[in-house]
Order: sequence, then C-alpha cells, then structure tokens
Amino acid sequence: MKRMKLRWPMLTILGLLLLSAGCDSRSNNQAVPSPSPGTSESPSELSGTIVMLTNRIDLIEDGTFQSYADEFKKKYPEAQVQFEGLSNYATDILVRLSTKDAGDVLLLPVNLPAKELKLFFEPLTPELAAQEKFTTFNIYDGKRYGLSTGSTTSGIVYNKQAFKKAGIERVPLTLDEFYAASAKLKQAGIIPLYMNYGAVWPLREWGNNLVNYMTGNPDYLNNMVQENHPWKIDNEWGQAIAIARTMVAKGYVEDQLFSNNWEISKTKLAKGEAGMYLQGNWTIRQILDAGAKSEDIGFFPFPYDNKPTHYAALNPDWFIGVSKFSKNKELAMAWVEYFLKKTSYTANFLPSDSSEEPALPQYSEFLSYHPKLVEATVQTDAFIDMANRAKLSFWSGDYIQELLAAPDLQKSFDELNEKWKEAREGQQASHEPQAAAVQSR
Repeated sequence: MKRMKLRWPMLTILGLLLLSAGCDSRSNNQAVPSPSPGTSESPSELSGTIVMLTNRIDLIEDGTFQSYADEFKKKYPEAQVQFEGLSNYATDILVRLSTKDAGDVLLLPVNLPAKELKLFFEPLTPELAAQEKFTTFNIYDGKRYGLSTGSTTSGIVYNKQAFKKAGIERVPLTLDEFYAASAKLKQAGIIPLYMNYGAVWPLREWGNNLVNYMTGNPDYLNNMVQENHPWKIDNEWGQAIAIARTMVAKGYVEDQLFSNNWEISKTKLAKGEAGMYLQGNWTIRQILDAGAKSEDIGFFPFPYDNKPTHYAALNPDWFIGVSKFSKNKELAMAWVEYFLKKTSYTANFLPSDSSEEPALPQYSEFLSYHPKLVEATVQTDAFIDMANRAKLSFWSGDYIQELLAAPDLQKSFDELNEKWKEAREGQQASHEPQAAAVQSR
C-alpha cells in the first residue's frame, strides 16, 4: 500500500485508529445538503475507472459485484468499476482513510465524528440525499455524506433440520426455552450456537448491540455519557453478558473458541452441524450461499428474558459514500446511485418501506413473532468522544471477548467503569476552559 504524508488533524487520526467499527455516529441535523460539484458531461459520457472498497469479499469472489459492474457499463460504456475487499473492514478502512488511499466509493466508518465527515467524504447530491430513511446518520452542517445500504435487525438465525433432529418442535420464545433448546441440540451432537468467539467482531451482538435494543431505548449508549459507572451486574449490561457467559459455561457454543472460523461456521449452520447464530438478518443470505436450502433456514427474535414479547433492533446497515480523495467524483456518485437503486444488493435486507413485503421468507417469519422494533438513532459525537478517551472499541467486539473470558465479571466491570469515569472527567475538564472563555466575554 502506498503511504502518504498525513495532513489531517492528529486528534482525528488518533481517534480513528483507537476505535474500530460495525453501526453508527452522525449529527442530527436534517437539512437538505448543497449540491456536489457539477459536471458538464452528460451521463452517457462519464468515463474512467473507479474503485469500490467493501467488506463483502464473498460477493467479489463469486462474481456478484462484477455482474453489477457489467450492467453498469451498459449505461456508461466508457466506465470501469473495480472492487477491493478488506477482510477486517472496520479496522482496515481507518488506516486507509488516514493515508488517503480509500478508493472512490466506500463504506463509511461507523465511529467517525460527524464534524469530521467533510475531511474524508464528498457531500452527496440533493437527489441522492433525499433517498435516505435513517435521517439522523451521516449528516453535518446540512450536508449528507452517506446512504444506508439497507435496513437490518438482529435475531436468531437457525437451521430447522437441526431443530427437528434435536426434537425441538417450536422456536424458543423465552430465555428459559432458549437454554432448553440449546441443551437438546447439544445432546443431539449439534453445536447449539456458533458464537464465533475467535472472529471477535460477531461478539458485538452480545454486548452493545443487544444492550441498545433490549432496553427499548435506542439512546441507551448515548445516555452512558451521563454516568460514571454504566457497567453493572444488575442492569442490562450485566444481563446481556451473563447470557453469553452462560452459553459458554454450559458448552452451548463451539469448542475451538480462539480460532477465527467465521467462514467455516456458515457451512456448519448450512449443513445443520450447528443450530443457531445470534446475528443480523444479512447473515441469512450468506448461509444460503454456503449451501443451505431456504426452507431449512429460519429467523426469530432473540428471547433475552422470560417476558412474552421482546424488542428487536431496526438498524441501518453500512453506509456508502464517495471518497473526498476520488479523482472521478461524478462517476463515483453515479455508481452509488446505481448500486442502491438498480442492483439486487438491497434485496438482502429488510424493506425500508414497512408496507413492502420482505424479499426473503425468513424476514416474514421473524416479523410474525411481533417483536417491538426499535429504530436506531445516531451515536452522538459525545459518546464517540467518550469511547475514544476511554480507548474502548465498542464496534470491534474485543472488550466483549475479554468480559466473556473474565474469571470475575464484577472486577472486569469495575475496570471498565474506571476507564469510563476517567474519560468522563477528562471530557468535562476539556469543556471547562471553553465555558470560562465564554463567560469572560
């Protein structure tokens, strides 16, 4: 990779490298953005080569993305779209942005403060910006910098044949039933739930992702900036981590915990050698691509307690945007619009319009259990700043791995709380000189 001299503010670069990603932090300003720089070329005259950076290496390898590019070329004969997959996108993209080697079109880091969007991304045209459903994300100073590639939720993706083999007649609707189903799967020689402990990033589902929707309050994480000790055994953090620790302690997860077997796990779930995932709905398509029959794969809300109904998240998936460093922004904008409007990529997600029928039957099954959907709100700059100061990678899953392995969970919570308290005190101290300056005027 070509390295270039860093010219962005050091705080920005340090913040980027301290955090790693997965969904998402922007301003609440919803004003209509100003147009991007125009072009005198007509659409058919757009030409050149652009590169799209993506986390979907599987869609590069199976030719899906190339098929999109081939169709795009029919509209723009002189245009070429190339793809580069990043295996650890959440971390790798931060480094790429810091070196300005970020391609032309890319997925936006989820932990970039809204005020710094303009340093790395090109404002989208008003026509593109008007399409966004999640209006609080990726906007700053009246300009939108990214569009969501789909709507997602989280729940239990399961293999119906594995359930049948284990004698499970219906999906578990309470936490006790979930544990009982796991025990039956284990007894039948099936991995009850593939946690993907070794891959690390999937563990986000057992931490901040779960906590942020099981409360029914999409601002739960944002509100943590008002607390010195948010991690407690008897609150939602303790409840969420306790479930995951129970699954590990009872042997209801994979044996090879420290191996990154993400790709292998998809095949095991497809074959019924594993029974369940706790993951986003985007996983379903990947399980089908791994060889599963659609009729054998189901999806239901995660029963994180014994109450009759449960909350489920409604989140934007990765946002896509145009690099500020692109040499062909007009073509990049055209590709973003085509990718979201004309390709089948968005069919892998929940419909943005609630009146539309889901594309996959698994989504219909999920909604048939009537979960209370909690629509995500943007992670505030204050929360991102706090996480940055505390050096906690909320979007990487690392700290969840440590919590699951901790001999003493209370002690681990105490350590997190101490980091958080120090970060909060530092944040307050940094604001005091500004406040004093204002008062002295």
